[in-house]
Amino acid sequence: MPGLRFFSRAYPTAKGERVTLKFPTGQEYAEWAELRGTSRHFLEQWEPAWASDELGQPAWRARIRRYREEHGRGAGTAFLIYLNDTGKMAGGISIGNIRRGVAQSAQVGYWMGESHAGRGIMLDALRLASRYGFETLGLHRIEAACIPGNTRSMRVLEKAGFTREGLLRSYLKINGTWQDHYLYALIVDDYRAQQIRGKTGGI
Repeated sequence: MPGLRFFSRAYPTAKGERVTLKFPTGQEYAEWAELRGTSRHFLEQWEPAWASDELGQPAWRARIRRYREEHGRGAGTAFLIYLNDTGKMAGGISIGNIRRGVAQSAQVGYWMGESHAGRGIMLDALRLASRYGFETLGLHRIEAACIPGNTRSMRVLEKAGFTREGLLRSYLKINGTWQDHYLYALIVDDYRAQQIRGKTGGI
């Protein structure tokens, strides 16, 4: 991925050709709340039920504390997605539930503001986050769970090289209802093969 750079591990940042992933510092509240608020109807169908104060500043501060705590103990890293051409926030992506020992695996989750959907931005962000997971965090496997009806998310995962491995029944409570999810995964060997194909011009 030409142009990719990784920065401080204290507040990690990963920059690619089209997007930059930045660990939240806490100063992003206004832009985050506006993007999430204007995209609420678009996002709610794929997320856990929103709290009554979902977009309030106290909830934001609690979110930032959780991000810092998880990152500090090596359990996960959250990023906000910014467009390189405009500097605007487009969404968020996180690598969480990091398991070391014999697993060396994690789960990736993401959201995109409605006005930015359908432009290939999340595909770029997912590829960048996967590279961060494998090359910086040293993971062996990255998993993603996707509701069967979310065809847009399934296409993104498959274009990023993730393989559908099975169906997790009644896996997560989404928007107040327990939902089945497809399990997708990308392992480091497949990721490395992708990098080789990209450098050699293979498909």
